[in-house]
Amino acid sequence: MEIRPIAHVRSCFGSKFAVPRQPGLCPSAWGELVFEPEFRQAEALRGMEGFSHLWLIFGFHLTVDGGWTPTVRPPRLGGNERVGVFATRSTFRPNNLGLSLVRLDGIERREKEGSVLLLGGIDLVDGTPVFDIKPYIPYAEALPDARGGFAPDEPHRLGVVAATPAFEALPERSQRVIVEALSLDPRPPAGRDEPGRIHGASLCGLEVKFRIEGDECQILSVEVSSGSGLNG
Repeated sequence: MEIRPIAHVRSCFGSKFAVPRQPGLCPSAWGELVFEPEFRQAEALRGMEGFSHLWLIFGFHLTVDGGWTPTVRPPRLGGNERVGVFATRSTFRPNNLGLSLVRLDGIERREKEGSVLLLGGIDLVDGTPVFDIKPYIPYAEALPDARGGFAPDEPHRLGVVAATPAFEALPERSQRVIVEALSLDPRPPAGRDEPGRIHGASLCGLEVKFRIEGDECQILSVEVSSGSGLNG
């Protein structure tokens, strides 16, 4: 079986650091799905506007060279306990495939790119290749009694404060994305024992500098980034 991307994602997340580890955790996050030229027929999307959410089957393109191991250390377990790779959503997998449930905010017709899907609540980094799209069916796939294993609840969130007036000048949605993403504490478990260390994340076309002490994340500066990622 040979698969190839049908589309790529343009995202407000310019690098993998600070991308939410699950879809929906950053509801203000947005992106665009731009189809490859051979898949830009409007007929292929007929009926899609009736669905509120979509499943995306995508590739972990930034970790594809990292290989895989049968066990991994999930961040939800503090990075100290190993579980089987197939019991996690680790990016280091045999076929490097991911599955993400995203919100469909609209379909926009553009002269050069054809029909572009406007997405919300995404957890995908800029440039992510997408191999297939399937509609979310609530009656079959919403299972309120399902068990969540070692991740039964939403992760703990930090309080986020801005120590720079430049943050207040940003578009409102960009502010929400930055706060929602940083509240999830994007640091790897191994780096959480360095209080006061300054980190940087590429969010909404901006380079965001921040530090975390205790249960508070302080935004120190925001500057226009030279990297990728959609602006607010």
